[in-house]
Amino acid sequence: MTSDVVAIGQLLCDVNGNLVTAESCTGGLLGKYITEIAGASKWYAGGWVTYSNAMKTTQLAVSQELLQANGAVSSQVAEAMCVGARKQSGATVAVSTTGIAGPSGGTQEKPVGTVFIGCETESSIEVRHYLFTGNRKEVQEQAAVAALQLLHEMLL
Repeated sequence: MTSDVVAIGQLLCDVNGNLVTAESCTGGLLGKYITEIAGASKWYAGGWVTYSNAMKTTQLAVSQELLQANGAVSSQVAEAMCVGARKQSGATVAVSTTGIAGPSGGTQEKPVGTVFIGCETESSIEVRHYLFTGNRKEVQEQAAVAALQLLHEMLL
C-alpha cells in the first residue's frame, strides 16, 4: 500500500496535480494512509469525512434528491461525492468512499461490506462497486486500499 501512495504522489507531482478525498465509510482512514507518507503535502490538499447525509449535502453538494432516490451507499452518491469534492477544492483529482462497514446497517440489497468508490480526474470519472468481507475495521481497511488502487490506476 505504501508503494501505491508513493507512486500516486509521484504521478501527481509529475503533472503538477493535487488530490482531495471525500470519505464516508472509511472515516478518514484513506487520508491517514496518504498523510503517513513524508512529503504528501506537496500533492495532497486534504479531504472531508462526510459521514452524515447532511454533511454530504452541505460540504460536497450531493443533492438530497440523489440521496433519497439511491441511498448514501450507491454508485450515484460515490460519483457525486468525488465530483463535489473536486469542484469545492479546485483539485485535479478526487476520490470518494461510501459503504456499509458493519457490523449492522446491511440489507439484502446492500449487505455489510458493500462499498462504492469514486474517482474523478480532469479527463475521466469511474465508480466501482465492491463487496468486502470481515469485521468493521477490515472492511474499512480494504475500502481505503481499494480507493488507493483505483486512484493509482486512473493516474497511469
